[in-house]
Amino acid sequence: MTRQSLRADLLMLLIALIWGTTFVAQRMSIDSVGPFFYSASRFLLGALVLLPLAYFRGKGENGPSKNLWRDGALLGLIIAVGINLQQVGLQFTTIANAGFITGLYVVIVPIIGLFLRHKMHTATWLGVFLAVLGMYFLSVQGDFTVLKGDWFQLIGAIAWSAHVLLLSVLSQRHDPIRLSIVQFFVCGVVCLLLSMIFENTSDQNIVQAVPAILYGGLLSVGLGYTLQVFAQRNAIPSHAAIIFSMESVFAALAAWLILGETISIRAILGCVLMLTGMLIAQLVPLYLQKQEVSPPHPQ
Repeated sequence: MTRQSLRADLLMLLIALIWGTTFVAQRMSIDSVGPFFYSASRFLLGALVLLPLAYFRGKGENGPSKNLWRDGALLGLIIAVGINLQQVGLQFTTIANAGFITGLYVVIVPIIGLFLRHKMHTATWLGVFLAVLGMYFLSVQGDFTVLKGDWFQLIGAIAWSAHVLLLSVLSQRHDPIRLSIVQFFVCGVVCLLLSMIFENTSDQNIVQAVPAILYGGLLSVGLGYTLQVFAQRNAIPSHAAIIFSMESVFAALAAWLILGETISIRAILGCVLMLTGMLIAQLVPLYLQKQEVSPPHPQ
């Protein structure tokens, strides 16, 4: 594991922490504004706060790279699909089902990677299995029953998988800040249009939602999604998916600390399994690699 890959792993763990705590902010905004408006606000805010940084980084450099708008718009549309399918699906399923099925991108990413001829270590598959098992214990407290909204969640999980895989490629081609701005702007505009069509904006109490919008826009989008572009330049997509799945663990911990929700023994077991899966996927290949390159001991 190089310093760059280690730095990428730590960044992605920080991103999972930010995204996990954002669930609390999102839940606190539900009674004030609609989900489409909330998504639009935080993504447009995320794009706005990055503009000065893009300006100062761009001084003395060439203009935007070729196909920046095309690639950024594609990423932004995929994010919009994932977020909004999750919101729509929640109307027809349970939160437990939604959390578990959305997290299945931890499996979908490496499966798609096989078709793209990505090399997969056995330890990575073991990490994926433990992450999914842990996610089930964390999210699903009773019997799992397939509901109508679960299909929306599954398509959304495929969208998140596509975003992780595409970002690993497209982040190599463009300046991370500029790419982030474009994808945030496109996602924000799409969500804003959906809000204008499906939500009654006159009923929205924007003032009450300002803290949640600021948290989601500045941290989750402006910092989290931007760091994702930087991190995935030096990350294996399957490893990224496993680390990002820790978002569920941080969400549960944040709900416990901030909202006072209880965490069952079953959920704690799920958290431990997910953490174990992440460590196995990251450390076992590194250990085996060191064993292969180390010289034999003298007899």
